[in-house]
Amino acid sequence: MSIAPSEPLSQPADAAAASRSEDYLWTLNFGPQHPATHTTLRLVLKLEGERVVDAMPEMGYLHSGFEKIGEHLTFNQYVTVTDRMNYISPMANNVAWHHAVEKLLGIELTPRCTYIRTIIAELARISDHLLCNGAVGLDTGAFTFFLYGFQQREVIYDIFETLCGARFTNSYTRVGGLSQDFTPLVIEKIRTFLKTFPKTLNDMERLLTRNRIFVDRTKGVGVLTKAEATAFGATGPVARASGVTRDLRKDEPYLAYNDFDFAVPCATTGDCYARYLVRMDEMRESLSIVAQALENLPSGPINVGMDQRVARPEKQQVYSTIEGTISHFELSMSNHGFEVPCEESYAAIEAPNGELGFYIVGDGNETAYRARCRPPSVLNFSMFPHLIRGHTLSDVVAVLGSLNIIAAELDR
Repeated sequence: MSIAPSEPLSQPADAAAASRSEDYLWTLNFGPQHPATHTTLRLVLKLEGERVVDAMPEMGYLHSGFEKIGEHLTFNQYVTVTDRMNYISPMANNVAWHHAVEKLLGIELTPRCTYIRTIIAELARISDHLLCNGAVGLDTGAFTFFLYGFQQREVIYDIFETLCGARFTNSYTRVGGLSQDFTPLVIEKIRTFLKTFPKTLNDMERLLTRNRIFVDRTKGVGVLTKAEATAFGATGPVARASGVTRDLRKDEPYLAYNDFDFAVPCATTGDCYARYLVRMDEMRESLSIVAQALENLPSGPINVGMDQRVARPEKQQVYSTIEGTISHFELSMSNHGFEVPCEESYAAIEAPNGELGFYIVGDGNETAYRARCRPPSVLNFSMFPHLIRGHTLSDVVAVLGSLNIIAAELDR
């Protein structure tokens, strides 16, 4: 007896239909070479025509072992690795790492150091947001907007180069202080930036905020509700664009943020357009913080006292006292660092992309027994499949850009 090909043999009709529909799905590797990824990450998409059915973000594609390296380098050496974790705003990562180390050691920074760290962290936030919004504009067709943003990033790079000699990977902070103090030239360049950047920011808003093509490409795309943002563990601009009014600078103040008056921009729609607007507003607030900090910059040392045995002593102490000479030798020349207590701590800052925290376990040696990182990009990337399902392939670049994924932070 023959059986018609249309009749099922061993599977129910709905399973057969699902199997047939699966045959029509395309698997597409979005990255690591795709120009809209802006970095080395891999995303596997399942497409039904132009519609995204599912997405699989691959964590740890870069596979750098950054956390493990933290267990083999001293607490000052590891700052060079934090630069590579987020190469868009490395100054913020420098601040976050040593913020956690100093909490473990129970160190209280000098007033001048806290103000300088606040200034460089906010400049890093502006730099990061310029790249994020500029890249979203570039991916959706606004090339001129992208150039406006990158020109201002060059100005910030010049400030950092004048400050510490490095434009890209700064390695500026140290346990208990900083590698260099502000000079009059650095202060002059920051003041010039504070005067000139608002005009560029206004021009950027006029270029894109009401641009019909950009609005159509981003409004209602990649919507994340407030409940979903909380469930996914989202932080930073991604969460605040969905109505989660949490900012560590306000809710758990650190450095000198308690001394400044600033607002926390939020939205409620939770789409790509809202995330763009939140970042634009945050840059204005960062300008306000930098201006307040610069005009009230305390005098005094940038490093803790020599009795702490963690920061290099001043040159005058090295040249004139035996204690200063010994301390400088131990910290700089013998390269054995300093010992930390047998305790554990977690400390976080409000980085440009959200909560950036480090968990450190000390065992009495000069390196961490365990060093782990809570990077915002990991959580943001994990929610990407939820945001993109049902959208078209062209929406992938808008959603991915609005999340601002940094591939090195995905190291797992």
